[in-house]
Amino acid sequence: MTVLVQNDSRRALLQVRLRELQPFARRFARNPLGMLGLAILGLLLLAAIFAPLLATHDPYLPELTHRLLPPSAENWLGTDELGRDIYTRILYGARLTLLIVGLVVATSAPIGLIIGAVAGTSGGWVDAVFMRITDVFLAVPKLLLALAFVAALGPGIVNAALAITLTAWPPYARLARAEALIVRDSDYVNAIRLAGGSEFRIVFRHIIPMCISSVIVRMTLDMAGIILTAAGLGFIGLGAQPPLPEWGAMISTGRKFIFDQWWVATMPGFAIFIVSLGFNLLGDAMRDLLDPHLRRRG
Repeated sequence: MTVLVQNDSRRALLQVRLRELQPFARRFARNPLGMLGLAILGLLLLAAIFAPLLATHDPYLPELTHRLLPPSAENWLGTDELGRDIYTRILYGARLTLLIVGLVVATSAPIGLIIGAVAGTSGGWVDAVFMRITDVFLAVPKLLLALAFVAALGPGIVNAALAITLTAWPPYARLARAEALIVRDSDYVNAIRLAGGSEFRIVFRHIIPMCISSVIVRMTLDMAGIILTAAGLGFIGLGAQPPLPEWGAMISTGRKFIFDQWWVATMPGFAIFIVSLGFNLLGDAMRDLLDPHLRRRG
């Protein structure tokens, strides 16, 4: 009987959340820039998933007889210094871009969220220690700190993602701490304490869920910066290693030919610009929809 009641309550909660998503989706559909950002990211996902079907050439096989050819009907975006098709390499590079963004977001956001929620809820020396550590990471420029970590760990796409993670979590910690400071002394949290709820339960069942919407907005806005940082690491040779078609590494090799064969560096740079723009547009739309102050103002 108890199991049936729990299943019914969960089903009712799921239905309520689905009903809450409907007005959110309608408001989002009325935001043209947000829809544009979503369309760009949808194309990025499709390019990454169906890259083998959309590609016209092998992304790794050199064809020296076709090196540095301009855009044409056979090579839509031209070829690079080894004769590889740039369009195909950009398609496969979308997979690496999504891999880096996914690894960084999946690790940095939970780390920062937990640290910030624990610090804001606990207060005292726990808050002081966690926030001073956060201040140390915030005091150093992200790219410089990522360079230091990836130089110590060694070049590679996974090490680059780990290095970016170690520089990306502090803003989430600050954001979660601010949210926790607001709700930690609220009536319903005090009622949970009086009912015998532990601090662990309060943090993970009540404080952290309150921070999710703000963290989602921050994540979407940070994804463009993650892509640029990963491209910067690839540009200086500390990110994905050849022959992987990482966009920053493609720009790095193409800079030697920028004046005569401009397409070698321009096309992957244009891909970085478009994807970063898509993430920024989506992040702005999510902020407008999820920020309660902006909703009331609108």
